Amino acid sequence: MALTVSQLSVPRPRRRALASAGLLAVGLLASGCVPLAITGITAGALAVADRRTLGAQTDDQAIELKATTLISENLPAAKGISTTSFNRKVLLTGQAPDAASKARAQEMIGALPNVRSVHNEIVIGPRASLGTISSDAAITARVRAAFVGERDLPSEAFKVVTESGVVYLMGLVTRAEADRASKIVSRISGVTRVVTVFEYLPG
Repeated sequence: MALTVSQLSVPRPRRRALASAGLLAVGLLASGCVPLAITGITAGALAVADRRTLGAQTDDQAIELKATTLISENLPAAKGISTTSFNRKVLLTGQAPDAASKARAQEMIGALPNVRSVHNEIVIGPRASLGTISSDAAITARVRAAFVGERDLPSEAFKVVTESGVVYLMGLVTRAEADRASKIVSRISGVTRVVTVFEYLPG
C-alpha cells in the first residue's frame, strides 16, 4: 500500500440509503444545523462503510483533537491552521503567519502518538476571511454531492478538504477511483486546484 501526493490544475455509493444519508449530512453541515440524532445515525452509517479500521478511525479523531489543542496552546498566532488525519496520515492546511510557525506545526503534529506521516500544505499569510471559509464549505458540499451522484464510485472512501478554492482529497482508493475522483473535482465550479493525498489499494 503506497501513499502518493499529486496535483491537478483545473482549466454512487453502494446503497441508496447511504447516499441519502451522505447528502443529508452535507446539507446539514453546510447550513450549520446538525440535529444530534441525525448526526449519530449518519456517522454510524459512514463508519460502517469506511475503509479504515475502527482503530484507525478512533486514532484519527484523537490526532485531530490533540493537534488542535497543541496549535492553540503553542502557536496562538497560527490558529488558521487546520489538521485532517486519515488512516493516521496527517494533512496540514490553512494559514500561518510565518515559515517558523509552519515548520513548528509540522514538528509538533508529527511527534503525536500514532501519526505515520505529515503532509504540510500550510500557506504563509493572513487567516482566511469568512467569505472564503463560506465559499470553501460550499465547494466541499458540491464535491461530496458529485461523488454521491457517480455510479460505482465509493464516495465514503474519500476525505475532502477545501482551502481557498484548493481541494485536497485523501482516502484509501484504487488508482482508477483516484483518477476518476480527481477529474470530477476538477470540473466543479470554484475549484482552482486539486491535490491528492491517497493511499492506493490493489485493483
